[in-house]
Amino acid sequence: MLRRIRNNLKGKEPDIASGTVPSQTFEDSYAQRLQRRKVAIGLVTKLLPYIITLLYLVGYVWMIMIPLEDLGNSIWIDENALQPGQATTFWDWNDVHAADLYLADIEALHARNASSLERATFVEQQLAALGLDAAIQPYTFHTNALKRSGTNAYGIYRAPRASGAEAIVISASWMSRTNEGEGTPNLRGVATVLALARYLTKYSLWAKDLVFVINDGYMDGMQAWLNAYHGLEQQNLKTDLLEYSSGVIWTAICIDYPGHSFSHLGFFYEGLNGRLPNQDLMNSAVHIATSTGGTPVVLYDHIETSYQRPPPTWYMPSILSHWLGHYKMRSYIYRLFNVKRYVQYQGLNRASGVHGLFHKFRIDAITLFAVPAYGPHGFHTLGKIAESLLRTMNNLLERLHASFFFYVLTSARTFVKFAGYLASAILIAVAMIFWGLRLWVVAGWERATVVVYIESDMSDEKPKSSERWPNAAPMVAWVPRERPVLSVLSLMGATHVVGYITFLMVKSSWFCHTLEANHLFVAITLSILLLLTPFMTLFQPIRDIFIPPPNIYANSSTERQAPLYLILKAFNLYISSIVISITSVLNFSLAASLAVLLGLPLALTSPASLRKIPAMWRYLLVVFVSPMGLLGMALWLGVGGVQGLTKLFERTIWEWEALGVWFLPFACVVYLPLTLQGMLVCTLPEQ
Repeated sequence: MLRRIRNNLKGKEPDIASGTVPSQTFEDSYAQRLQRRKVAIGLVTKLLPYIITLLYLVGYVWMIMIPLEDLGNSIWIDENALQPGQATTFWDWNDVHAADLYLADIEALHARNASSLERATFVEQQLAALGLDAAIQPYTFHTNALKRSGTNAYGIYRAPRASGAEAIVISASWMSRTNEGEGTPNLRGVATVLALARYLTKYSLWAKDLVFVINDGYMDGMQAWLNAYHGLEQQNLKTDLLEYSSGVIWTAICIDYPGHSFSHLGFFYEGLNGRLPNQDLMNSAVHIATSTGGTPVVLYDHIETSYQRPPPTWYMPSILSHWLGHYKMRSYIYRLFNVKRYVQYQGLNRASGVHGLFHKFRIDAITLFAVPAYGPHGFHTLGKIAESLLRTMNNLLERLHASFFFYVLTSARTFVKFAGYLASAILIAVAMIFWGLRLWVVAGWERATVVVYIESDMSDEKPKSSERWPNAAPMVAWVPRERPVLSVLSLMGATHVVGYITFLMVKSSWFCHTLEANHLFVAITLSILLLLTPFMTLFQPIRDIFIPPPNIYANSSTERQAPLYLILKAFNLYISSIVISITSVLNFSLAASLAVLLGLPLALTSPASLRKIPAMWRYLLVVFVSPMGLLGMALWLGVGGVQGLTKLFERTIWEWEALGVWFLPFACVVYLPLTLQGMLVCTLPEQ
């Protein structure tokens, strides 16, 4: 055995006398491995365009399949200590009567247009009358977009059997989340919290302090209260320290009851910057609402029956109408609208309610939204649900951790696990990086005609001058060429500098004041300047800075240079793929939106004469998915006209400066440069 190995390594002739005949030498084996590797690489290179197309197709189809009922799972409770719905509730009609009395006083304040200080003083007096540590908190936000001020009121019930190290928050804002906090009062929600404070403080069973908060405005009041409670300083927030405080807040429940009565109980759970609460809190609330409260539950305010009506048949064929009217298709449409709403909140990094402000402090919180209707549920049902849910949260021995933190709810009772939706965005990111790697390889090699001199050993005589190069022959071969990486990196860096300057300009006070005075002119001017930025490379001074001149006297293969657009497109696909891959773990909705918007447009970019589609159409495709194109499309589809677009700018700027929403810097510093790089690919020369 050892002789056979030694013969293979040394390449000796086989020793027939010993009877050991090696099948092949080491050199032959190594050559065969190289040949197999060459065949495999050639096969992968040949099939790579089909693999990329397949990855795109599977990724987009997977996204469409996420709302399917068969892909989802039924909810369950992971934390055994919760025991939802097991406690006996004692909320009765006397407490409903107390809520009605509170509501009468609150409606009187609302009718005479009482100031925020008068409303907060009223709440403080009611909580203090119950024996709670009550106080008010005035605050003022000074941002470049908006200035908001108000007064919060809160009260703390000290648990008699606990050390006060943990707490639960029960809150209601003066403004309902209806129309995203635009003017609808939440009077019955405030009355419910006051009635709960009156009722819950009668019992000594609480293991955690109960903190009752009535925040002014919509999200601004709770942001000011949470910052003051946790001792965080915010430059544009002016407020005082809280007079009373409690322990670490574990969970929070926000009550939103804008109508006279309600037919369904909706749940909102998305937090700022893609954060989600532990799913056990949502699952417990759903179980309690159906078992203890006896009320139908929905996700958000989407009533399922409104999406299950059969479609009209007068404008479509009977077969299509029958297919759309199938119960599974109607169920898919309902779940699709829920997923769309989820992507809308999480993709824009916005919270779907006041509860979303708690998540950044590692506090699990949701909003109970009473969907307005003419019955049959009211204070009695909502009070029983809130009491049972608080009793469930009171059973916790540690923070919620056993269930999921990453999930997609397709309905109130079904969800998709992390592994069930993540791969859809990852597949598109892999397709983009494969495309970029293919372009990198193509940029490094060029098919050219070279002259090869074949030396002859037949004669040592030098050929005559008339017979110079008698054995020279032309040959078509792949020759290497230089990749202008530094020029591409400088171009990409310039686009990110443009994005950062845009971010600084948009959030500046000058822009906000000018936008308010002449919103249409500012929006159009900014969009035109950004759209014309890629064409700056057509000017010779700028071209000389970023684009190296071609070497027309190149003689050797090392002096040849790849087209700049190939390297720029490859790097653009690299960065886009990396952004999608990383973001998909933290904020799937944002990653899926990037995959849909950037996946194909950036892959199809190229200069003129390389494809049948004119370069202008490819440029317009990237413009369409750019921030300027999306804003123009929103204006064309109708967001309230130019005034609505101005409010959109003001809200986005205010959310960044006051709440810390990452959407504005991400759109300006990350997303805008990626689209500008795609436009540059279309405007750069082919050679």
